[in-house]
Amino acid sequence: MRERDVEFDVIEYLKTPLSREDLGRIVDLVPESPQEMVRKDKSFTELGLNADDYTSKEAVVNILLEHPKLMQRPIITRGGQAVIGRPSEKVLALLD
Repeated sequence: MRERDVEFDVIEYLKTPLSREDLGRIVDLVPESPQEMVRKDKSFTELGLNADDYTSKEAVVNILLEHPKLMQRPIITRGGQAVIGRPSEKVLALLD
């Protein structure tokens, strides 16, 4: 985004947690299924979570409110659309 000289705001959601409404709106904007918003990493496994339990919007919002570090990132929103910023080509497509 900097290479394209696009202005953007960074939301440090671990310092200032997102509200249920904000998370719900982001989940709605991302074209992938809600479960793609949840990182299935070491922390997910250590918490003893099961990916099959986090497929609905409500379940995803709930887990991200409880464990915000599990949110996929970065998430870029622009003009009523959003993408999970990996791979970076998704961000470029959103900017075009």
